Amino acid sequence: MSKRITEIVEKMALPILEEQNLELVDIEYKKEGSNWFLRVYIDKENGSVDIEDCGRVSEALSIELDKVDPISNPYFLEVSSPGAERPLKNEKDLLKAVGKHVHITTYEPINDQKIFEGELVNFVQNTLTIITDEKEIKIPYEKVASARLALVL
Repeated sequence: MSKRITEIVEKMALPILEEQNLELVDIEYKKEGSNWFLRVYIDKENGSVDIEDCGRVSEALSIELDKVDPISNPYFLEVSSPGAERPLKNEKDLLKAVGKHVHITTYEPINDQKIFEGELVNFVQNTLTIITDEKEIKIPYEKVASARLALVL
């Protein structure tokens, strides 16, 4: 059910975001405790989404959701920035992350490990190249379970 709802909400959100020069990062529809949450994560090209952007999108999306009413139970709508450790959901996100510090997990071990953190130096021919501890690691894109930006401490 939640996949169907996120697909419907995505179709509703994309025109709203496009009109405001914003991009959709992710949509979650999940139950936490006794409450349901519909979370829409948005970003800008320069990564500076502010509270006004979130408010405008929330208001416009709320109007559309009320018209179509795809969710029968009560829920909370939250529109926000993905934060500093933004998920990298697709190839486009990974291409934009080249030169940045990333955290990658894989479905199966590569060089006896499944978690990698370092600088994404390249993403070519469906292969990510990461520099970790002065070591270069190549990860096939199809083996990536999750990817996100990572803060360097």
